[in-house]
Amino acid sequence: MTAAGDIGSDGGPSGGGATGGGATVGGASGAADVVGPGAVIEEIAALGPFFAVRTHPVGEPPPLPWQPMGERQLGERVTAVREWLAAAGGQPTGSVELRVAASVAHLGLAARLVSPALAAAVLHRRPLACDVGDLRWQPVLGGPVPLSLPADALGAPRAQQNDEPGLLLGRLVDGPLAELARRFEQFGVSPHILLGNSASAVNGAATMIAATRPRLAPRTAEFTASLLARPPLSAQYGTAPDGGFRRRSCCLIYRAAPGGRGALCGDCALRAH
Repeated sequence: MTAAGDIGSDGGPSGGGATGGGATVGGASGAADVVGPGAVIEEIAALGPFFAVRTHPVGEPPPLPWQPMGERQLGERVTAVREWLAAAGGQPTGSVELRVAASVAHLGLAARLVSPALAAAVLHRRPLACDVGDLRWQPVLGGPVPLSLPADALGAPRAQQNDEPGLLLGRLVDGPLAELARRFEQFGVSPHILLGNSASAVNGAATMIAATRPRLAPRTAEFTASLLARPPLSAQYGTAPDGGFRRRSCCLIYRAAPGGRGALCGDCALRAH
């Protein structure tokens, strides 16, 4: 996801805040996590800008410039990314295929949904997800998009014996990530590429968590491997010659460069050929 990650927020992990409090009892160790929601959100945000979220009261979304992630807003996002990619290559906007811009835009948004959710699960054994219709964002270019989730998006702590990857799969992958992908199909991006983007976002977020919090690298690797081993993500990746993550599709960003000869992402399927 490295090449796509250079396009402002449209790629993957390279300050939010909420109310709440509580005592810290190491969630990642397997003990019951009694950290308050505000502290959880702050700790997640400390991992980097792709992890930062804020919260808003349930049923009371923040006003402009916060926006819903509806079809109109996503269409405007794809247009903006298309113009950005074209300008970066010194080309007219029409030189960049619509589906290329849409895939790059989708990868960036998928990374924003995945990163804080994976961090909450790894650090505190808590699910973090909501319906796409309930979240709000600011569609800026040049950095990770600000993201606001309803206050009930952060679920209660889970005991160690619970199927945490399965819970995250149901709450996130089969929920808002699937809905986000459906909204991007209208731009001509195949479901295979969209699922590959989601798998790449999971791997990118895991890589950043492990790099930022080395102590959590083993748990992050174990959790992520279990999550990626399950449908629908299991069919979207393989192992690179160096043992790393290799997706089985391409986000298409290389096609945005003049002549379609741009750089490939580090996890791109085309690197295998």
